[in-house]
Amino acid sequence: MVRLRELFGIFLRIGAFTLGGGYAMLSMVEMQIVTKKKYIPKDEFWNLIAVIQTLPGVFAINTALYVGYKLRGMKGALVAALGAALPSFVAILLISIFFTNFRENEYVERVFKGIRPCVIALIFVPAIRLIMNLKKSWKILWIPFVAAFLIWWLKVSPILIIVVACVTAVLLEMYSYKKLNRQ
Repeated sequence: MVRLRELFGIFLRIGAFTLGGGYAMLSMVEMQIVTKKKYIPKDEFWNLIAVIQTLPGVFAINTALYVGYKLRGMKGALVAALGAALPSFVAILLISIFFTNFRENEYVERVFKGIRPCVIALIFVPAIRLIMNLKKSWKILWIPFVAAFLIWWLKVSPILIIVVACVTAVLLEMYSYKKLNRQ
């Protein structure tokens, strides 16, 4: 059984060294929780990630909450979430205190521009792993591209896309269920 202090430390390190939000941290969580410590099986981990994506709230915190709850119940959930959130909280606090001094600094702007490609890669890799671990057909890979096209180029509201996707998924599931019962 994982100790609460260890769980806090894992998510504190992940929160401190992950740039780009929840999706960027997925590789580190998988490495620590699934591969290295073997606390959760790989299939179960990626299934939980698929479920977590549907929940409202911050993805990184939701991931920490679920993993912590899975490993140590409510105390584990709170400890993991605190570990994941604390580095960001401290960083934002320090930035808000000192940002006016660095806001127009040319070197700070260059650093942030240099970090952007890394953040994109940190988000892209887990997205590919998620697709590969869902064991779904590659036929559905077009869906995120169509959604991105609708949002960016046609300026369709993301909320509308989510609602349409949910309704479509429910209708397809109902159709599949009825088709299965007829056989």
